[in-house]
Amino acid sequence: MTKRRSKKKSSGSNGYGSRKRNRGAGNRGGRGNAGRGKKAKHEKQTGDGIHQLGEVGFTGDTEQNGINLRDIDQRIESFVDHGVAEKTDDGYVFYADKAGYDKVLGRGQLRNDIEIHAENFSDSAEEKIDNAVEIEE
Repeated sequence: MTKRRSKKKSSGSNGYGSRKRNRGAGNRGGRGNAGRGKKAKHEKQTGDGIHQLGEVGFTGDTEQNGINLRDIDQRIESFVDHGVAEKTDDGYVFYADKAGYDKVLGRGQLRNDIEIHAENFSDSAEEKIDNAVEIEE
């Protein structure tokens, strides 16, 4: 009984057209693992697991936990209840580090009189706080 071969194997071209078209190093596509992982559903395997090709983005040296002005303004009463803010005669004093926040961000507006103590402020937050102080005076 003879072995049955596929039509591509028996043609000698293996699906590349003419026999001559699949010769030489130019058709190799590189050496070793070159080009591996560039096509869909193919990922490069590294020592620590799967590594997808492409940029991973800027992560920065430290992570910062921020809170927006809007959130401070809306939740100031609950912050007073939890002991991370105080109610004074002129308004409120909010301590961002006690509440677990490193940075105050500028989304929203301050509708209450709030004095904010924090390590860092975004540019927009500083501007809005300064404008709120000028309006009050």
